[in-house]
Amino acid sequence: MAINLVHRLVYFVPEAGEEYAALGVQGAGGYFASRSAPMGAVTDHVVLATFYNFSPLAVLSSMPGVWTAASPEAWQAARFRVVGRALNRAAVDLSAEQITEARSLIDPVVAGLIVGGKPLAAGNIEVVLPDDPLLALWQQLTVVREWRGDAHVAVLVNSQIGPCECLVMQVGTGRFPLRLAQATRRWNETEWAAAVGSLAERGWAESDGTITPAGIAERDRVEAETDRLCAPIWEPIGAAGAERFAALIMPIHTAMDAAGTYGALA
Repeated sequence: MAINLVHRLVYFVPEAGEEYAALGVQGAGGYFASRSAPMGAVTDHVVLATFYNFSPLAVLSSMPGVWTAASPEAWQAARFRVVGRALNRAAVDLSAEQITEARSLIDPVVAGLIVGGKPLAAGNIEVVLPDDPLLALWQQLTVVREWRGDAHVAVLVNSQIGPCECLVMQVGTGRFPLRLAQATRRWNETEWAAAVGSLAERGWAESDGTITPAGIAERDRVEAETDRLCAPIWEPIGAAGAERFAALIMPIHTAMDAAGTYGALA
């Protein structure tokens, strides 16, 4: 949880829109290009496959031209500028000693990752770490965050929960605001209704999209199964090391939250 709370700042800070616009791309194209850049100049459908709960419309209408506007390396550099500027603006206060300790914990975790079937993690593990120690720490935890995300997609696919269906469940269980889901994932009313209908057939939703107790239990099972798949990656540092790492990085989230970064999630 702590890793995701710290990683996600890159998607909400105003610096993102500024840096991506400077590369000549407005709107969602910057998000897709910057996040997929570690995989290289992949096709639109590779992005659609890996960014699981986005609609085809959201991806295929946003990606054209992003690799012409800038190379994957330029997109990655812009992403680092976004994070660096945001951390400076929010006055994140981690000492050199704290950053060094955090790296001593996360580095062996990243080094031990098996990336088969984990495309976003595999791309990010190849990214050259920036010289700035705090940015380098952010990138290392990004690798782990994307590894968990890739594992989560695998669980969803194995559970036969489709891209729109999983988003309906996220919204219905309070994990994601409906208005933000509609604005960013861009499933149309027909697609959303079909997903609700599919979940209703399995007893996981009411016809109005309300998630049933059985649906909540299934969503919890998916999370638990994802956690089970992720548990072995922490073996190099153990449970105590993982808890210590979470404690070391949480001031980043605290500072970003205090700066009003996550107002869109309210």
